[in-house]
Amino acid sequence: TLISLFLQVLRQFVRHDSDTVTSLVLERSMNRVQLLGRVGQDPIMRQVEGKNPVTIFSLATNEMWRTGDSEVSQGGDISQKTTWHRISVFRPGLRDVTYQYVRKGARIFVEGKIDYGEYTDKNNVRRQATTIIAGKHVFECSAVSH
Repeated sequence: TLISLFLQVLRQFVRHDSDTVTSLVLERSMNRVQLLGRVGQDPIMRQVEGKNPVTIFSLATNEMWRTGDSEVSQGGDISQKTTWHRISVFRPGLRDVTYQYVRKGARIFVEGKIDYGEYTDKNNVRRQATTIIAGKHVFECSAVSH
């Protein structure tokens, strides 16, 4: 009958729509960053009106490579690049411990996610900011001697 055909089509539509929603919910993705470097300045704690406080500090990572014709040979100069990362810690326990114990120059391991955002500076200019939002881990690592 016409009604049963309509119900079949409706079930197919609902099932298809439901499968689409389910596949979107179950799809996995990853935003994960691991950094090991030195703290650039003592952490600061900021309170934005109406929001929870955040502890912020900078972390420097270094990349070194040998320039020259062959990576195997010992010739060539050694080049180095330092990259600065802005670290934000929102988790209450981790935020407070980081603020209290992390200090400039400490060697730190941070695991978290990368966040791209925009803000308006004091001159009313829109700026972009890249921040690492610390997850569950901010570890101080002892210096490794060679």
